[in-house]
Amino acid sequence: MGLTKSGKMASDWWRGLLAPLAAVVDLVYPPACPSCEVSTGTHRSLCPACWSRIRFIERPYCEVLGLPFSHDLGRGILSADAIANPPPFDRLRSVAVHDGVVRDLVHGLKYRDRTDLAPMMAGWMLRADDGCVTGCDGIIAVPLHRMRLLSRKYNQAAELARHLSHLSGKPLLPATLMRVKRTTRQVGLGAKAREDNVRGAFAIRKGGEGEVFGKRLVLVDDVYTTGATVAAATRALKKAGAAEVSVLTFARALSTPI
Repeated sequence: MGLTKSGKMASDWWRGLLAPLAAVVDLVYPPACPSCEVSTGTHRSLCPACWSRIRFIERPYCEVLGLPFSHDLGRGILSADAIANPPPFDRLRSVAVHDGVVRDLVHGLKYRDRTDLAPMMAGWMLRADDGCVTGCDGIIAVPLHRMRLLSRKYNQAAELARHLSHLSGKPLLPATLMRVKRTTRQVGLGAKAREDNVRGAFAIRKGGEGEVFGKRLVLVDDVYTTGATVAAATRALKKAGAAEVSVLTFARALSTPI
């Protein structure tokens, strides 16, 4: 449904009011590539050189793990890992390989307070979702423990999930999934140690079962490495009766296509 005449006038008025402010912001903080800081025409955009270095994850890939194949073997093909070690989630989709420019963006959002990057990153995630956001009943971010949240001030996964919800119009469920166990940082841990670290770390908020039971959910995180964290979170959601859990991340660790 389109805007009414009065609504359009109000929208135009606000745009006219904000335009000078935007010009001042551009003058004080000129648009620059968030990776290399070369000047760009608009905010929240990469320069052509950085864009060209991103390894986007596109078909053909494993239908479950989203792991790219070097050759197209047809739709529905699964990777050996998905067959030998089926994950608890139904599918995983990621934007790009976690290296170079993509790693810079992740680190900027996660460690350097660059929450302004989240809208751009969420937009890329929505384009890479393979339909899982369109078909979902709600979006959930992998939560931080309350003590980690106090020290970091914000949850990077929650920032991505919030903007995904805004862009897609799908409900955000910000308090449904809780991190009830204070885990050590996963960085530097091996696969088995990561799995042990997050075992039993997640639970559904008391009274939040109705937001999960029978629902198709998208679980959001910034990076997929071994999958231990999202697997543990998925198990908590599935235990509460979630019908389907799709994992959507901005980046994933990957050496070479298989």
